[in-house]
Amino acid sequence: MDIRQLEYLVALAREKHFTRAAQACHVTQPTLSGRIRQLEQDLGVPIVERGHRFHGFTPDGDRVLKWAHAILDNWTSLQQEIATLRAHGPLRGHLSIGVIPSALPMVALITKAIQLRHPGVELTVLSQSSIEILRQLEESAIDIGLTYLDNEPIEGMRAESIYLERYCLLVRGDHAFSSESSVTWAEAAKQPLCLLTPDMQNRRIIDRAFRSVNQAPIPRLETNSVINLCANVRLMGLVSIIPEYFLEILGPMSDLHTLPLADPLVEHNVGLVAVDRDPISPLVLSVFDSAKGVEPPAVSRRK
Repeated sequence: MDIRQLEYLVALAREKHFTRAAQACHVTQPTLSGRIRQLEQDLGVPIVERGHRFHGFTPDGDRVLKWAHAILDNWTSLQQEIATLRAHGPLRGHLSIGVIPSALPMVALITKAIQLRHPGVELTVLSQSSIEILRQLEESAIDIGLTYLDNEPIEGMRAESIYLERYCLLVRGDHAFSSESSVTWAEAAKQPLCLLTPDMQNRRIIDRAFRSVNQAPIPRLETNSVINLCANVRLMGLVSIIPEYFLEILGPMSDLHTLPLADPLVEHNVGLVAVDRDPISPLVLSVFDSAKGVEPPAVSRRK
């Protein structure tokens, strides 16, 4: 068994297609298939479900894939640390960051801070649910998560709080509420809402807030995209609930207004999480260091 075999296996899991996986690894499809068969022989277990196309992994294959992720993650961390010690130069490498949808604008401030300190680091940012983030961290499919710290179990994780998420009502300029200074959750429940889908932790937080005022509104539209929320407020005249800082980062939109939600005040802790390994990857440490001092821009309050 060697590192390349594990890289081919992970590529196949990612691409779910032998030819695409081979292209991603810059080898021929017979080479990739042959090396995975050799890995099966070395380990003495079938890894891939056989067929004319890729049909998934066997139960043994799923276990091998988890180990492959962990081994490759440690191998990459070792290379990064040795390269840094040898060259005493800037960090280089690739980082995958899983981010809950409500924190996607915020993560741009963190990636900006990383790039300013470590321009040689390449980044992939993925929109994921809080449950997906924890699962993919445990499987070494991503390096870091930006997620809720007080709503999911994060035992065994290194965690760093970044900001408190508070909520506001997003309405179009011609909405009856557009000139108000704030809105209650009970008032918001009576509006034509568009919200994130129920599998998202943000949506579960919003549903709990509504239940706390004895409301259970049924949204007119559900989506897993925060950009789609904003688009439907602007184009359909719907109303949404977003973190207060959103428009401060995305920029002013003259036809959209945000109104703080009150009664009750709802806030949740959002921060970075990573598997608490020893030693820990220099790249992962660099993200935690770069994120220190990053916080949402001050929210402008209407006079």
